[in-house]
Amino acid sequence: MKFTETAWEIFSQSIEDYHLTDNVEATIKNPFPDGSLEQLLYAKNWIDTVQWHMEDIIRDEDIDPTEALTLKRKIDSSNQKRTDLVEFIDSWFLDKYKNISPREDAKINSETPAWAVDRLSILALKIYHMNLEAQRETASEDHRKKCTDKLNVLLEQQKDLSEAIEQLLFDIENGKTKMKVYKQMKMYNDQSLNPILYQNVKNE
Repeated sequence: MKFTETAWEIFSQSIEDYHLTDNVEATIKNPFPDGSLEQLLYAKNWIDTVQWHMEDIIRDEDIDPTEALTLKRKIDSSNQKRTDLVEFIDSWFLDKYKNISPREDAKINSETPAWAVDRLSILALKIYHMNLEAQRETASEDHRKKCTDKLNVLLEQQKDLSEAIEQLLFDIENGKTKMKVYKQMKMYNDQSLNPILYQNVKNE
């Protein structure tokens, strides 16, 4: 089975498992062995799925402002965990390909394997929820038709993105593309880099 087929199955399982409770406070029950790529992929999509629903909740116009602020903090934390996990998955790929010697004319891809997988994980969520809307009985026929059209585009995107990821991995394995990773170095969560945060520390 191709890597992207395995990843898609794991993402789909994670999404289905989340919707057994449909609760952003639900505890993850990762079924895969610790340290395995499967375990990392499941954890990655679980974070994405929980955050997807937190983003829905915070857009409720009647949400209590205090609750919204608390939720915003959780979304920020989730974003950081998502970034950390993507970089961890890239480290997995780096280790896998550490003995590959790139050719002299090897190119550098604008996106690492893990960040491409990140897009695939989000796409799995888009397809899942667009499919629900395309079949929602309480919606109008026009709504379902529009969502079906969008779903078909997303499915085509899944095919194309999966093909692109497979090609990228093939090129890395064959030395045609360099496996190179840059850390995101996000600044807004860093107390030493965000002016608002480090000014608050000085004022204490």
